[in-house]
Amino acid sequence: MASPELIHTCYRIGEIDRSVAFYRALGFEERRRMAIGDSATNVFMGLPGDGDRLELTYNHGVSDYELGTGYGHIAVTTGDIAATLAELAEQGIEAEKPPYRVREGGSLLCFVRDPDGYRIELIEKS
Repeated sequence: MASPELIHTCYRIGEIDRSVAFYRALGFEERRRMAIGDSATNVFMGLPGDGDRLELTYNHGVSDYELGTGYGHIAVTTGDIAATLAELAEQGIEAEKPPYRVREGGSLLCFVRDPDGYRIELIEKS
């Protein structure tokens, strides 16, 4: 049997264009859109050189969702967290709080929220 592979994460969004703009600001590329009958549209996004790792599902006519307590976050690396946050700020995207380290010598990280309130962790590669 072949080894399992995590191929994507999916969650529901309230508006396609604003979510695509947010993830583009983080460096994602929109790869394709796929209609699911007349009821929904899936937008597949990925980082350059990687697969379509993020599936955003827009259910027609639904503009918001309760996030619940089970969702944590997705994590994206960056080479320079300060520069990334400056670029995001120009687009109106602010960090929840300034970058910090969980432990001494650990990676610098912070969180932002996408337009639907989902948390995205930014981790500086050392």
